Amino acid sequence: MIWIGGLVTSYGAGMAVPDWPNTYGYNLFLYPWETWVFGPWKLFIEHGHRLFGTLIGMITIAFLISAWRCQTRPVVRWLGVAALAGVLFQGALGGMRVIVDQVQLAKIHGCVGPAFFALTVALAAVTSRRWQELGEPNSTGTNRPGMARIERLAVLTTLLSYAQLVVGSQLRHLPSGARAGDFRIALWFHLLLAAALFVHIVFLAARIYRAQPADSWLRRPAARLLFQICLQMTLGAGTWIVKYGWPAWMSDFGFAASHVVSADSFAQILVATAHVAIGSLILATSLLVALRSARLAHYDAGQPKQAAWLLEGAR
Repeated sequence: MIWIGGLVTSYGAGMAVPDWPNTYGYNLFLYPWETWVFGPWKLFIEHGHRLFGTLIGMITIAFLISAWRCQTRPVVRWLGVAALAGVLFQGALGGMRVIVDQVQLAKIHGCVGPAFFALTVALAAVTSRRWQELGEPNSTGTNRPGMARIERLAVLTTLLSYAQLVVGSQLRHLPSGARAGDFRIALWFHLLLAAALFVHIVFLAARIYRAQPADSWLRRPAARLLFQICLQMTLGAGTWIVKYGWPAWMSDFGFAASHVVSADSFAQILVATAHVAIGSLILATSLLVALRSARLAHYDAGQPKQAAWLLEGAR
């Protein structure tokens, strides 16, 4: 869904369908499929964006029903309610963005989507078998102070990654008449936050890998997080190159001198959309590391079954 939404923004297709919740007067589900599939590309991705969002809403409703029927933990049930409220709010934002046609609503819509995605990752984490095998959290405090430090670092990394998404949304949705100074300010904030996030992820991964073997449950997402931030910085540089060209100081190189910027080219759309998608993935992975580290910091170590599982590492 984030990929499709990124394509909608990259192609400027947000207003390809001028009405909502209908599509050119048709019910969303009754719009002629041949007009959609064989019609203009912008219409295809915008209407597909709406259909895919509806599918996610139905899956969220199914999760909420299953949570209230099968789960005894109140926190999971109410997280399901929060997920339904989140997907309804995101859908309403998308609709209002079409009706009112304001860039500010597009910015908010672009920030709520990754937050909802992170929430779904949290739902998957807290309902997983491994999470539940650790038993009930210890309400008297942390059993593992070292893991508590990892938890705090992971939470801060998650907050930084979301702040980076918010600034990136401002940069991506700058109106055409914005001043050059506004662009420079947003860009510098984006770069500074990127540097801070990179440092935090490196420290987080290093601390996790220095931890005991019992903490290997965290190592795989930490390794993915480190890979994702390196890929994201590469995509960020690539986004600048395909949109604005190589830096002037590289003009002596043949590949840089011969590069021609082509507006709305396939490479420009692909790299910019991938940059958006990986940003959401970094947020979700950071939250997963924070949740797992919190679980390991507060689990009930007195249960032999869970302790044995931890000593096995990643089962």
